[in-house]
Amino acid sequence: MNDLFALITFAIIATISPGGATTLATASGTRFGIARSLPLLAGISFGLAGLMIIVGAGLGSLILQYPSAQLALRIVGSAYLLWLGVMIMRQGAPKKGGGPEEPMKFTTGVLLLWLNPKAWTMATAAVIAYSGLASNALGLGIVLGSVFLLASGFSTFLWCAVGSSLARWLKTDRAWHTVNIALGLLLALSVIPLWL
Repeated sequence: MNDLFALITFAIIATISPGGATTLATASGTRFGIARSLPLLAGISFGLAGLMIIVGAGLGSLILQYPSAQLALRIVGSAYLLWLGVMIMRQGAPKKGGGPEEPMKFTTGVLLLWLNPKAWTMATAAVIAYSGLASNALGLGIVLGSVFLLASGFSTFLWCAVGSSLARWLKTDRAWHTVNIALGLLLALSVIPLWL
């Protein structure tokens, strides 16, 4: 029970702390509100859960054995995060031609997690730290996936709600532009820890 409680605590802290997924959830909540952001939030949560399952089942150790695979993942993941950051920075106020009128999709959330080396590192650390929670690799992956699915769902919903609340204060095009630049920069800056 102590190990499970420690895992739940770790999952909540890891998923609620600012990063690419939380910034994207906030930006989507600001622009589209909670209801229209649900597919993105589900993609982030299910993407992380799926990642935990496959890392728990052994793929994480395979990637860690090949530095070239790690570098490729870091490059592709960084490019994706930077692209998303630029897209957010270029947005204006909703419904004024200042950005997309459709929220990001489920697949965007999944890709955000699967192309993020930080998520792979977190998943690998969780597998190592909590390996005693199951008798086999797949069982461990399922336990980790379930816990991180719930923790990520809670965290991204919370950040999306913060963004939705923030939108109520944005009355001018300039205010929208400033917030979009700030959120886009935060997402772009989340690349830095990937290279340290």
